[in-house]
Amino acid sequence: MSLTSRLPLSRSRIDRDAASRKIPGFLDGVMATDSTRVVMIWRGEALLAPEATTRLDLVTPESVPGDALLIYLGITTEGTRGIPEGTPIVAAVLTDESGPRVCSDMARWVSARTMAHALDDLDSGIVVEALAMANWHQAHLFSPVTGAPTQMDQAGWTRVDQSTGKDLFPRTDAAVIALVTDQHDRIVLGSNALWEARRYSLLAGFVEPGESLEAAVIREVFEESGLVVTNPVYVGSQPWPFPASLMVGFRADIDETSLANIRPDGTEIIDLRWFSREELLASLDDVLLPGRPSIARAMIEDWLGDELPEGR
Repeated sequence: MSLTSRLPLSRSRIDRDAASRKIPGFLDGVMATDSTRVVMIWRGEALLAPEATTRLDLVTPESVPGDALLIYLGITTEGTRGIPEGTPIVAAVLTDESGPRVCSDMARWVSARTMAHALDDLDSGIVVEALAMANWHQAHLFSPVTGAPTQMDQAGWTRVDQSTGKDLFPRTDAAVIALVTDQHDRIVLGSNALWEARRYSLLAGFVEPGESLEAAVIREVFEESGLVVTNPVYVGSQPWPFPASLMVGFRADIDETSLANIRPDGTEIIDLRWFSREELLASLDDVLLPGRPSIARAMIEDWLGDELPEGR
């Protein structure tokens, strides 16, 4: 069965309500409604509620600075925490100047990359969608085709090239991540040159133009490790808006004839290690594994047959 429903960043209780985005003046109307709730985003971080460590501060529209970029995220699909089903949800992306005015307590601004797994399904879905869209807007202030300035439209879901009038739509970069096993059901983990010492994870990389997901798994594993894999099988996916990826997970079998050729590429991957289940559990004091929000950790735990200890 797919891991997707169990992945921290794939959870959501939002109907994106795409049909409403094209209604002229729709976002203005939503922001004039007292029942609307707004999540604040500033410098890639979301605002937590006062005295709360695992709950977003979903404020009313009157609390939003006038210079914020507004993005309609959709409506809630169920009632929770006093927020009724059908409540409109908007993201407000704050400027460098307005962020500290909204909240000067830096401890309340948190990264979804490190804490989204601790949020409930509603807040996790809100912050992942909001951050992905905020990152897209920031990267497309100018048209990649003409260089002309762009202007937001359709409740935050398009930007319009001001020289041609053409719409620009949000895009997501597909990346594959692979749990590779040998004939003894061991997994191979790699250490990336950009990571802290002793951190290991599954092999991963971006899908190239004109390439299938399965072909990307085979190519990326070979490029990073020298190993040839066969039979890539999809296991699940989750958004990874840091800044704009979709992580697509696969399991794959090793071609045993390639085992003698294993070697880190020396550029991205600087070390490779095989682990049995027993060896991985015995190495937890020495090896740092992917954080709980990541699909890599979920895939490793699925292979292991149990959850890893918190903080390991």
